Amino acid sequence: MNSLISTAELADHLADPDWVVIDCRFQLTDPQWGRSQYHHSHIPGAYYADLNQDLSAPVGKLGGRHPLPDPQELAAQLTAMGVVWGKTTVVVYDDAWFAFGARLWWLLRYYGHDRVALLDGGWPAWLREDRPVTEQLPPPRVGSFTPQLQADWIVEIAQVQQPERGFILVDCRDRDRYLGHHEPIDPIAGHIPGAINRPWREITTAAGYSQSLGVQRDLWADLPWDQELVVYCGSGVTACVNLLSLTVAGRPWAKLYPGGWSDWCAHLSNTA
Repeated sequence: MNSLISTAELADHLADPDWVVIDCRFQLTDPQWGRSQYHHSHIPGAYYADLNQDLSAPVGKLGGRHPLPDPQELAAQLTAMGVVWGKTTVVVYDDAWFAFGARLWWLLRYYGHDRVALLDGGWPAWLREDRPVTEQLPPPRVGSFTPQLQADWIVEIAQVQQPERGFILVDCRDRDRYLGHHEPIDPIAGHIPGAINRPWREITTAAGYSQSLGVQRDLWADLPWDQELVVYCGSGVTACVNLLSLTVAGRPWAKLYPGGWSDWCAHLSNTA
């Protein structure tokens, strides 16, 4: 199915038992904010997935700020939301230009569940169009979700550290962070040697909608189509927005370095 869905199409399926909606609103500076907003108001029937608690494993000394979650733990949550692996259509939304919703979009596909789409325009678009909202929490449902990991979709730091990588490494952070002019989160400024920059914010418009197909293709047109791409960001979250763009543009075989810059910095500190 398409990786993006309109508000109108979602509105037509709110009562469809084969559809599940998941709210992924979140703020890195206030981790409780997203859940609080969800309890205040959300799309009818939507469940909530928290970036730190649900879509990431506990942080360790290495592995980055948002390690990939335990597949079985997330699968249990998806099952309780009524998701049936390979069958249920899952629609994910946030209010941050796909920054957090794309993480779950990618995780579901990484688990072999392709029937997932991001709500184009997200929560702001839903509100602008005066579509229904509620504070009522949906009851648990009965699903069946058994992850089938696509193991070759990710790379580990050892592969990134190779002098001859065999792939193009793409830094998805804002350009100032890539250049080392500004680093608000991690202890070291700069980027992984040899990486090029494609800021994740270029994937959407200011209003939070996906750029046109032509723009998505142009963003990657200068990179050889026969060359493998590996994307990273600070901790494997917003890089998924770039993976969305690559999928929309017709290059869905790019891989993720989940640890990202935070993992790279941790290894530098560990060996210093």
